[in-house]
Parts: sequence; C-alpha cells; structure tokens
Amino acid sequence: MTIELGQGTGPLRGVRVVEIAGIGPGPHAAMTLADLGADVVRVERPKGGFTASTRANDILNRGRPSVALDLKHPDAVATVLALVERADVLTEGMRPGAMERLGLGPEECLARNPRLVYARMTGWGQDGPWAQSAGHDMNYISLAGALHGLGQTRERPQFPTNLLGDFGGGSTYLVIGILAALLESRSSGEGQVVDAALVDGTAHLTAMHLSMLASGTAQDRRAAGVLDGGAPFYDVYETADGRHMSVGALEPQFWAELVRLLELEDVPDRDDPAQWRALREVLATRFRERTQDEWAAVFDGTDACCVPVLPMGEATAHPHLRARETYVDRDGLVQPAPAPRFSRTEATLSSAPPEVGAQTREALEAWGIEGVDGLLESGAAVQAPSAVSGRGG
Repeated sequence: MTIELGQGTGPLRGVRVVEIAGIGPGPHAAMTLADLGADVVRVERPKGGFTASTRANDILNRGRPSVALDLKHPDAVATVLALVERADVLTEGMRPGAMERLGLGPEECLARNPRLVYARMTGWGQDGPWAQSAGHDMNYISLAGALHGLGQTRERPQFPTNLLGDFGGGSTYLVIGILAALLESRSSGEGQVVDAALVDGTAHLTAMHLSMLASGTAQDRRAAGVLDGGAPFYDVYETADGRHMSVGALEPQFWAELVRLLELEDVPDRDDPAQWRALREVLATRFRERTQDEWAAVFDGTDACCVPVLPMGEATAHPHLRARETYVDRDGLVQPAPAPRFSRTEATLSSAPPEVGAQTREALEAWGIEGVDGLLESGAAVQAPSAVSGRGG
C-alpha cells in the first residue's frame, strides 16, 4: 500500500516536514504538526533511540512514518538533503553543532532549499556559556526561575513531571516558531532558523508572575500568594476517602457559590490574609466530611470552581471529556485527541506509532527519492523486516 501524501485533514495539509528524531519536546512538536495535517517524515537511527515506552504505545510518534537512516553513511546524509529540497520545515533536537558535524546544518540545508524553516529544539539554546551542557526539564525550569515557586510546601519546590519545560516551554514554542516562520516565508520567499530553547520558552511563560511580583501581588517564595497555595480559596483539599478536590474560587461570585454549596456560614473573611489560616482549616474540615465522589456530585456543573483531582485513568473517562472526545481510544491505545479544534479543517488523528523503519521504502518513494533499493542494500537506509506498509489507521 503506497503512503498517501497530505492525507491529513487539518489546516497544515500540504506542508511537508522532515523530523530528525529526538526525545521529548521534539517528537511532541512533530506529533502536533502531524495532528494539524502536515505530512511529516520521521528520520531516525536504525536501532531507534530512547523512548519512555514501547514503540506501539509511544503516542509522541503517532501520525507519521518512520524512516530509518544511518546518518554516519554519506548516502543517508544525501538522502536527508534530498528530502529537505522537497520540504517546508526541518526539525531537530540535537546539541548545538551536532547537525553541522553531520553535514546537515542550516547552511547546507538552506543552500538546498532557501525557503526552508530550519527549527531547532534545545534546552539552553544555540549559544551562551551553557549551550553545550547537558540538562533536562527540571534543570531548565530551575534556571529560568519557574521551579522555585512551584509547590505548596515552603520547605522545597515540587516539579510537575516534565510538563512545564519540555512541553510548555519547549515543543509549544517550537511549533509557534515554525508556524510564524512558515507564514513569513510565504511572503518573503526566504527561510530562516528557529532557535527554540526550553529555558527561553519557560521564561516567556513567567510573564504574568513577573508582573505580579512587580506589583507586589505575589512574593518570590512558595505558598505565599493567591495562585501558589497561599490563599485558601485557590488550593487543593483532601476528602474523606483520601482523595482531593481542587478549589479555584478566585472571584467573589464564585466564592459565594462555593460557600453556599459547602453549606458554610460565618466563615472567616477571605479578603483578610490574617484570617487565611483559620479559613483554610474551616475548608479542610468540611471537605474531609465527604468522599470525592460525593463532593463531585455537589459541584457538578456549578460556578463554584471546584472539581475533583482525577488520575489519568479516570480523567480519560470523565463525562465532560468523553462528550468532547478529548481523549480517544485508537488502535487500542487511549490518547489525547488533536488540539486545538477547527470548524472547517478538522485536525487529523491518523496512523498509530510505527516501529523504527517501518515505512522507510514507502515514505522515501512517496517523497520522490530515487535509488531506494541501493540505499537499502548499502545499509544507508534500513527497512524493518516485519514492517507493514501504509500510514492509514
């Protein structure tokens, strides 16, 4: 079965992307582009690389074929450059200088395709004294100032797995950069390099917090302000069964609804920080009187801004998210549906995560690459022996 180019139905249908495989934010960005309809080819080493799960369950690899190329082989490098000639975007997530050493840096690629958007994803950025240093999500959000204020205990910060740096400050900003550069290239006829660094994106996300610090409405320490657990009307409370409810009743009208549904009277003044400790104890005592399910029923669909804290296994089945099909079951794998949504060019949930090299031949031929047999015979390209042709799901 021949791979059908542009099968995506999203607004990026017709945009061609070459993804040089990496981990974390790079694959997430490529997944997002594929979800939005782009025709993405994932180029990865024949033996694969680090993955947080088995290939069949690696949702970050969905929606695009896997082409296995040995980039130490000159013919493989030439193949990538041939793909670049046909592409609108190249994404990569290696340390600064690694692509240049392969002969696939911006200079070589833009020489082949002057309109190319060359998108680079790193932790520290392409320059600066730490550009060549190793790091992970926790390190980048630490240096950017974001981790220090996270958590509701003053003894130590608490990190939100790798959601904030890798995906909030990383892949999200890589996609923003790609889309902006694509739009500009359509008018100028020129490509450019997008330098997306997790430390930069995370810093950009702190704009509101920096504003609050400047105005004195927040403090540079944990559990001291309105949004970090310092205020009792924006916090998490334990229920009778050891589970939790999240309370976000910031505005007076929402607070009034919360108090009404909690059946509380004469509560301490929420506008007086001196009474916050007493108010928190009142709320904590009340929430411990019922189970999470009981409180969820009380607040279901109300304006009290109080909802249950759900584990993933329950979140995917919640009636609201089920009605919107926020999570879907595709090929026996529960996964998030593409986001955001579009009224006319609906985003695409296409193929399942492939094995390494599962579509090497099909994808290269579909992109018009010649001499694929020779690439496979030389070892420059590798086709998975048990690969099943096709991208459709």
